[in-house]
Amino acid sequence: MENEAFIRLGIFVGLFALLATLEALAPRRVRSQSRRARWVTNWSVTVLNTLTLRALAFALPLLAVGAAMDAEANGWGLFNLIALPFWVEVLCAVLILDFAIWLQHLITHKVPLLWRLHRVHHADVDMDVTTAIRFHPVEIALSMLLKIGLVYILGPAAMAVILFEIILNGTAMFNHSNLALPKGVDRLVRKVLVTPDMHRVHHSVHRHEHDSNYGFALSIWDRLFGTYIAQPAAGHDEMQVGLEWQDDRPSKLSWSLSLPFARK
Repeated sequence: MENEAFIRLGIFVGLFALLATLEALAPRRVRSQSRRARWVTNWSVTVLNTLTLRALAFALPLLAVGAAMDAEANGWGLFNLIALPFWVEVLCAVLILDFAIWLQHLITHKVPLLWRLHRVHHADVDMDVTTAIRFHPVEIALSMLLKIGLVYILGPAAMAVILFEIILNGTAMFNHSNLALPKGVDRLVRKVLVTPDMHRVHHSVHRHEHDSNYGFALSIWDRLFGTYIAQPAAGHDEMQVGLEWQDDRPSKLSWSLSLPFARK
């Protein structure tokens, strides 16, 4: 779709700048590492992820939005076989895609090979808006392949896929941010969306806590499937974020990229 990439990039940059400013003005937790070192690494990983998806696009020209357009042109997928009002189709597609991401996230914690990739994200010893963009390039590529396959099965409108990816990116940056929300606001928002305090539990060093709160956008899935934990046992100020055995090395790019291949 015309200018779709620029619109998404503009929304991403705008939300990132807003959340980075807000968390600097009202931080939830004191940082344990220099923001400069972490941000250089996390942004470098993001650049590598972007290049990975560009390379994937050469081998597989249709990424998620392109797959939706291709499915529509060929009449493939569930939504191209049934007649639904456009807004109902978009709503259903966003809900299904969000559930799929929740399920994918849970599986990455349960399958050892996938966890080795995903722990690059969990290795960040501080949480802020850049943690949302810290994923190993191999995990990003696998996630995109899964998304493309699901789009072909569902056959949603391209607009639904664009809207979902905007929502996913925006809510991921929000719930990874080091932003102090008033308790009343947090309680209200987390009835629908995953809040920073809710998702921070998922980044606890304790296995029983990081095997919870898998949602990125909607909080409903964790409540429905019994994986919801309201608060960390040690409290948000005292809880330790990251991996139980790690040290300060996650702020180094080479260490982060090689982590999936390390023994631990």
